[in-house]
Amino acid sequence: MRLARVLFQASQKVTTGIVGLPVNPAARTQLIGLYKQTLDELKAKIPEKAVYRQSVEAITTYRLKVVEENEDPSLIEKLINSGQVEELVGQAEDEIQLITKMAEWKAWEPLEEPAPPRQWEYFKKAALTE
Repeated sequence: MRLARVLFQASQKVTTGIVGLPVNPAARTQLIGLYKQTLDELKAKIPEKAVYRQSVEAITTYRLKVVEENEDPSLIEKLINSGQVEELVGQAEDEIQLITKMAEWKAWEPLEEPAPPRQWEYFKKAALTE
C-alpha cells in the first residue's frame, strides 16, 4: 500500500517549469470543454468554406479525440506536441477569442479594393531546389 502511494505521488506533476503557469489538475476536463466550445463557435460564426474554419476544425477535432481517448496528461502532451496541457488550455481559450474576431473581420470575404498589381507575385515563385 505504501509503495503504491509513493508511486502515485511520483507520477503527479508538481510544476510546469514555466514561471506564472501553475499545474492544472483538471486540464483534461477543461480541454474537452474548450475544444467542444471551439467547434460550436466555429459552426455558429464562420462559414463552412472559410479556410480558417476548415483548418481550426481539423486541428481541434484531432486534439479533442486525443484528449478524450487518453487520460494521462503526459501522453496527451506527447501526442498533440504543442506544449504542456496547461499551455494547451491557454491556446484553446485564445482560439475561442480569435474566432469572435475572425467573424467580426470576415477575413474570408473578397477584398474591398483590388490588390495592387504584382502584390502576390512573390508567392507564385517556384520552390527552391538543391
